[in-house]
Amino acid sequence: MMIWVFFGVLFAFLFLGVPVAIAMLISSIAMMIVMGNFDTQIIAQNLINGANNFPLMAIPFFILAGEIMNAGGISRRVVDFAIKMVGHIRGGLGYVVILAGVLFAGLSGSAVADTAALGAMLIPMMAARGYDIKRSTGLVASSGIIAGIIPPSIPLILFGVVGGVSITQLFMAGIVPGILFALGLMIAWYFVAKRNNYEKMPKASNKERLQAFAKAIWALLLPVIIIVGLRGGIFTPTEAAVVAVVYALLISMTVYRGELKVNDLPQVFVNATKTTGVVMFLASAAMVTAWVITVAQIPAEVVGLLAGLTESPLLLLLILMIFLLLVGLVMDMTPAILIFTPILLPVIEAAGIHPVYFGIIMVMTLCIGLITPPVGTVLYVGCGISKISIVDITKGIWPFLLAQIIILLILIFVPELVLVPLEILTK
Repeated sequence: MMIWVFFGVLFAFLFLGVPVAIAMLISSIAMMIVMGNFDTQIIAQNLINGANNFPLMAIPFFILAGEIMNAGGISRRVVDFAIKMVGHIRGGLGYVVILAGVLFAGLSGSAVADTAALGAMLIPMMAARGYDIKRSTGLVASSGIIAGIIPPSIPLILFGVVGGVSITQLFMAGIVPGILFALGLMIAWYFVAKRNNYEKMPKASNKERLQAFAKAIWALLLPVIIIVGLRGGIFTPTEAAVVAVVYALLISMTVYRGELKVNDLPQVFVNATKTTGVVMFLASAAMVTAWVITVAQIPAEVVGLLAGLTESPLLLLLILMIFLLLVGLVMDMTPAILIFTPILLPVIEAAGIHPVYFGIIMVMTLCIGLITPPVGTVLYVGCGISKISIVDITKGIWPFLLAQIIILLILIFVPELVLVPLEILTK
């Protein structure tokens, strides 16, 4: 019964347009009233504990690092390097988008931020060279969601905190799936570029490539520092986020001097604070919800409902993938992770599925939700940059959306693609 109270109240208020965090709190209060244990002190304690969480502190620092990189010219140098490397291939700017998306993913961890940065720089360039604006915007949006999978991924941090799963292991497990997402996009773009016979850009000389690499090397070193530091146990994910901020600040104000001035810092901090406030309030509300869900024994109820499926992990994963894709149609990724992780993890554990592997599958599925209408946040970012309608971008994105769903299915049928690299990287 409690599961219906929870979802009934939650989706009723979401339908009325109530902010997600408030709707989560109201649904939690409704369950507490039904159970007869309503206590404002419990709500306050869990709200505070939700934000007072050391692993969760990685999020504001990675957000700040991303803002500094965009303001400090780091992102522009990464794009220039990608152009010099693959711009000469037919439809080269499309491959630049994908390659830059992978490189950006290792810098910020935010799909929205990466899409905005990629789109602002590359969509005008693609339009000027005669690329179809709908396809170009769809490719940028699809490449932007790679940031949710490759470390330092903010969604993986949220999953790790809420589910009590090692964030370091999640980061290590996300590398190969993120690269596979990019390969899937490259295959889809190959056919798009061939069909439209897009022109080639002049091939850069080896000297030009080396010069572009020299300018971008400081930016490209950041994901290497993070991965090596986590793999070697030098720092935790939260400490890695602080390292990223300090590194980005030093590079922007010394190596790339002139791009980021001291006078620019207040606005950078304000932008990061606004984004952080939204995420942290959601996390605090989710802690209240997680407590009530546990007391109401909703996870046990869900396990009971899906008891027959736990004997077939593959079938269970396929059903949960479809369910999460549907969730992604109507809910943004952050609240979906915060709401459904504590509910679904007990089911996964009962089926004997590795929680880190499930975390990757869940986050990848919800990342795809970011580029599906009507609520796809990344879609609206792309629309805002290219000045096209949501209908147009939906028409342009379908080849890339299909490619990413196929990659997701491959990972479900071949879990070793996630588990073997995880074992190697965490030994």
